[in-house]
Amino acid sequence: MRWIFRLIGLVSVVVAIVLGALFFLPGDRIAAIAADQITKATGRKVTLSGETRLSFYPVLGVATGAVEVANADWSDAGPMLRAQSLKIGVKPVALFGGDIRITGLEIVAPEIRLERAADGRVNWELGVEGVAPSGQATESDAPATSQRLALTLDRALVTDARLIYTDHAAGKVEELRDLGLDLRWPDYDGTADLKASFSRGGAPVEVAGQLDQVGRFFDGAVTGLAVTIKTAGGQVDFAGRGGMAPQVQGRLDLDLADTGAFLSALGLDGADLPEGLGRSVSGGADVTLTEAMALSVRDLTLGLGGNSLTGAADVDLSGDVPRINAQIATGALDLSRLAGADSTGGGGGTQGWSTAPIDASALALANGEISFSADSIDLGDLKLGRTRTLVTLDRARAVLGLREVRGYDGLVTGEVVVNNRAGLSVGSTLTVEGINLQRFLSDAMGVSRFSASASGEANLLGSGNSVDAIMKSLSGSGRFATGRGVISGIDLDRLMRAGDVSGGTTVFDTLSASFTIDKGNLYNQDLAMKLPLARAEGKGRIGLGAQDIDYLVTPVLLEGENSQGLAIPVRIQGPWESPRIMPDMEKAIDMNLKAERKKLEEKAKERLGITSQEGQSLEDAARDKLEEGAKRKLRKLFE
Repeated sequence: MRWIFRLIGLVSVVVAIVLGALFFLPGDRIAAIAADQITKATGRKVTLSGETRLSFYPVLGVATGAVEVANADWSDAGPMLRAQSLKIGVKPVALFGGDIRITGLEIVAPEIRLERAADGRVNWELGVEGVAPSGQATESDAPATSQRLALTLDRALVTDARLIYTDHAAGKVEELRDLGLDLRWPDYDGTADLKASFSRGGAPVEVAGQLDQVGRFFDGAVTGLAVTIKTAGGQVDFAGRGGMAPQVQGRLDLDLADTGAFLSALGLDGADLPEGLGRSVSGGADVTLTEAMALSVRDLTLGLGGNSLTGAADVDLSGDVPRINAQIATGALDLSRLAGADSTGGGGGTQGWSTAPIDASALALANGEISFSADSIDLGDLKLGRTRTLVTLDRARAVLGLREVRGYDGLVTGEVVVNNRAGLSVGSTLTVEGINLQRFLSDAMGVSRFSASASGEANLLGSGNSVDAIMKSLSGSGRFATGRGVISGIDLDRLMRAGDVSGGTTVFDTLSASFTIDKGNLYNQDLAMKLPLARAEGKGRIGLGAQDIDYLVTPVLLEGENSQGLAIPVRIQGPWESPRIMPDMEKAIDMNLKAERKKLEEKAKERLGITSQEGQSLEDAARDKLEEGAKRKLRKLFE
């Protein structure tokens, strides 16, 4: 807003000169004198072209043709101000000295160029003592102070304006089109009311504001301030106090039915916010912005279209990126839409992991610490209970400290690291206590056969620009153990003893294992399961990336009444969604026929009188015959 009032200061010089020569000079001569005097006062060449017309009734004033105000000498962008015409109306008392009271000011189709040089100079610093026209301090030791304008303004009207702002240091150019301004400022030390509208190529934006004690505001004081910004998608209101430093303190309220449309109208495109996480916003906060660019947010309450949050924050805006220290709390947080959950549940099956690119550029937007707590979190596939976390952001690297994550009857602690400094990578160190495996595996992987309470720990690391790439690159290690549990759909005890694959239920007393992960494949060699009538070992591969399994469970000890039963290994193979569970016949023969084969060999030598073929030993001949008999015996078990 500062450039507007400096422009009004220039206008006041025009008025003084024009009125002083009102009765003595023709219009074109008045225009030349006015332009010359303004040039001397500001150091910027001013050109008033076209016919200058004077009026005495009904309004005392002057109208000019085209107007140009030169830019700073370091700029090559053309005039700072160019307009088709300028009209000024004044009170007759201005003819006799004293303050200039402008009854009307109208600028038609102005083009305004505001620039900030790479070294920080700005082209709109005009009418300031101790500052050269270019915006640089002079050699004088006197501090730069704003001159008090002997001016009031009943109404200023700007129509069909175009404003171009160029920041040479940042390499950015921003443009406002269809800019309109209606300013009323009847008392220098009183209140100014402003209405403005503009477009950045999309929906029009309307701004309404009120500034109390304008004179004190120009002198650097903090005074009453109210602003409303309204456009497609909703509006934002601020009521409080402000200064030119800048300094702001007051209440900020938001009522945005469509946040993306609102931001797009302001020129901030690409904000495709998820439903429930800011697509619509209502609420507000008490905000304070100091001269040192320190922002304080208190009593924050926001509704996000299904979710709500409260909190407070301190943000340092003086650095290259903001530094945040915030505390955020919410009740039941629904992130299912963000997670892309579907009605099928789980993340597996034939669809595989998502290959959609992950945009992690937001990690570089800020540094700092954010504590977060929620009563519950719905992640779509996963459901969490009470959650307390601390997020630390440092140069595109986020560390999520899991202080307390309740879910599936258990507790998870540890940390998750997301690093986007040189490509996206994800790592975690987690400790799990008392997780309900049936509910967790059903939600996470679509596997519902296992029912037990598990505890363990894991260290994981993956990289890639999609969930699919990360899962297929996973590496790490871990362990877990359970107490008594159930595996539904299969009776391992019966299967391992008799090869019965007709279903049933396995009840086990304990289950434990350790594992390593390489290139998205989990390998285990030491699974130990204790069944009521048997013990079993397991080893194999679980494809975390490919979502498949190839695993062998082998009985190592038979107990109970049926001690003469056969030990039959079980192989689990195929996709997670529908794995095949079957006896491994080759392993069964190796395990169960060794002892019987030896006994039959001895009997053959003693009783059967088996003779060997040419070149074949008696032992080999006996072995061939006995193996054939043993295989027939084993096949009868599966007929």
